[in-house]
Amino acid sequence: MVSNMQDNLGHKHPISSVIREMVDIFGELGFAVADGPERETEKYNFDMLNIPADHPARDMWDTFWTRPLEDRLLLRTHTSPVQARYMESNKPPLRIIVPGKVYRYEATDATHEAQFYQLEGLMVDRHVTLANLKGVLKVFFTRLFKTESNVRFRPSYFPFTEPSVEVDVSCFVCSGEKNDCRVCKGVGWIEIMGAGMVQPSVLNRVDIDPREWKGFAFGMGIERIAMLRFGVDDVRLFHSGDLRLVNQF
Repeated sequence: MVSNMQDNLGHKHPISSVIREMVDIFGELGFAVADGPERETEKYNFDMLNIPADHPARDMWDTFWTRPLEDRLLLRTHTSPVQARYMESNKPPLRIIVPGKVYRYEATDATHEAQFYQLEGLMVDRHVTLANLKGVLKVFFTRLFKTESNVRFRPSYFPFTEPSVEVDVSCFVCSGEKNDCRVCKGVGWIEIMGAGMVQPSVLNRVDIDPREWKGFAFGMGIERIAMLRFGVDDVRLFHSGDLRLVNQF
């Protein structure tokens, strides 16, 4: 007997959709996808990235350490360890992105989760500059937000890049023309990611000569992008399992 009941089709999770779109855009720009373990060693999560045991920058990340503690294993606090692993086992020129899940031991609220997704990127070549980084990001955000985007840099600090910058992208909703814009609040710019030129000491640790090779790296929160794209005001909704959200996509 043929059922006349309408099939209930599944829906792509909005985070999965955003990751796929980001991977496709960077793929068109020549970036391959790299992956690595979520249970990471202290060496790759911190030491290889210019964050030694006594470095104050370790205070920037609250870490889930796994038992037994003497093994010094942890749930990775960012996807940057994959960049170190990849550079260690591959010779430049390199061009990769790393989408993946990361963990922070912190309280949750509308904009913070204990587990979330990041996408990081790395390019290493002989004549890479901040101008190349800016050009790549401008193309990426223009394609992602489907409107001509501008990018601006503000000075910042990250232990594994020098110089380091905070990256703002022009508002894809109002371009700064609406004081009540839900996305930029009328400022015209959206704080979106951190980036910079790869610290020479990081290159030295993976046996890449910083006198010959230069690189840029960037990292962004995928939930942050999804919240902006879809007008979601609480990051916890993405991991709630609430079908009222998922069924909209």
